[in-house]
Amino acid sequence: MLALGLRLAEERDRLGLTQERFGELAGVSRNSQANYEKGARQPDAAYLELIASAGVDVLYVLTGARSLSEKDLQADLERYGDAWETLEMALEAAGRELSPAKKRKAADALYQASKAQMSMDKDKLTELVLQLAA
Repeated sequence: MLALGLRLAEERDRLGLTQERFGELAGVSRNSQANYEKGARQPDAAYLELIASAGVDVLYVLTGARSLSEKDLQADLERYGDAWETLEMALEAAGRELSPAKKRKAADALYQASKAQMSMDKDKLTELVLQLAA
């Protein structure tokens, strides 16, 4: 369970807390907190519930997979909507049509491109679609 302890320490560091302060939030001593982080002991459900209320991504601590926050989810939905909108505008401007399956693939590619390059704006995405549709 060393990996769990390392992720727990990573989350504590992300929140900018000392072991002592983090332990206080979770109702344990600094020594217990240190043992959790070293993998010498495993935290119980009550501990995990308390640290979750302090902003810890408990799913990440337990599994190594990050939770998607409401803010991140909204950003992804916005980005995906922008990809579809950009695709539709570019196809209309080029006078092109795609089958629903190809449209889906193109929208997915635009979404992934915009996610990978957060600085890519709608104009650049439109230019990319026009190049692909030509």
